[in-house]
Amino acid sequence: MASAALGPQVAAATSAPVGSDGFFRGSALKVQGTNNLNFQSRPWTGTTVAWENKARQPRHFNKVFCMSVQQASKSKFAVQPVELESAKEPPLNLYKPKEPYTATIVSVERLVGPKAPGETCHIVIDHGSNVPYWEGQSYGVIPPGENPKKPGSPNTVRLYSIASTRYGDSFDGKTASLCVRRAVYYDPETGKEDPSKKGICSNFLCDSKPGDKVQITGPSGKIMLLPEDDPNATHIMIATGTGVAPYRGYLRRMFMEDVPTFKFGGLAWLFLGVANSDSLLYDEEFTNYLQQYPDNFRYDKALSREEKNKNGGKMYVQDKIEEYSDEIFKLLDGGAHIYFCGLKGMMPGIQDTLKRVADQRGESWEEKLSQLKKNKQWHVEVY
Repeated sequence: MASAALGPQVAAATSAPVGSDGFFRGSALKVQGTNNLNFQSRPWTGTTVAWENKARQPRHFNKVFCMSVQQASKSKFAVQPVELESAKEPPLNLYKPKEPYTATIVSVERLVGPKAPGETCHIVIDHGSNVPYWEGQSYGVIPPGENPKKPGSPNTVRLYSIASTRYGDSFDGKTASLCVRRAVYYDPETGKEDPSKKGICSNFLCDSKPGDKVQITGPSGKIMLLPEDDPNATHIMIATGTGVAPYRGYLRRMFMEDVPTFKFGGLAWLFLGVANSDSLLYDEEFTNYLQQYPDNFRYDKALSREEKNKNGGKMYVQDKIEEYSDEIFKLLDGGAHIYFCGLKGMMPGIQDTLKRVADQRGESWEEKLSQLKKNKQWHVEVY
């Protein structure tokens, strides 16, 4: 998985009308095809997308990859092919490590500002409609080169949570987006970066250029799938750093896309923990949802290097959870789903906070957690 920013716990030619600014305009695109899509039959493909004019390609914005702000500030976007809604089960492991799919890099954009510790990139990959996925799933990426521990063998697969909906950032079902933090290693004695110990896959992805090829596997994962049986449900999403990736997919599906079979009317509440303001990921996109859907979206940030908690210490995401603990517990009692995504070092602090709050409320956290898992309200993906 992509790494997440933490504090002391631990260190991601259509025929659509296109305007002069390079953005799709409202009418839905018609696609011929069957209404019963079987993800297990891989040969299914869609039409090919190409920008007729390079000047029409979406422009990029400071700190935010192309199109995010404009997309989030417009009315909902039509998506296609709608056949992606017809499958009853999520696609799983369509491509495996021994036979990966060769996809193409579309774009690589730096997401963070100059004062962020480290670099995080938004990477759009063209899978040609051949590796469909659902929100909350992951792709495997096999970086080029030999496995240093097994000479002659390819590198091992690295998993990354997908940061887009099944329709991708262009709403056409042909791309997937990853949120990747470049993994670097600094020698504790010299304080200098040691290139020999850098993350092979994250650096490969962040250094990629449009047109580069990338081998992908998957999709994989079911624990973080967005439950859609109740469109009015409450979803509490807790992330550190690049752990926000699956939630970006959820929120685009809820608030940006005009999905014919899913009309969200519930509450989505995002808690995001990062080091500082420059480290915020997709912040403009989320802020636009807050302005457009104030009754359906809440957004709380924990900036560990800029804010203090009630005890005067650094503000971590668990401190924000504690701040709203009564409301969160009431929502959980009412059937809300709660999700956790990020480095595994985030969980002990969060679990300790939830246990302390439960004790203060006269409840047994162990019993409550058991019930949440039994009711399938508890979703955790840490790495």
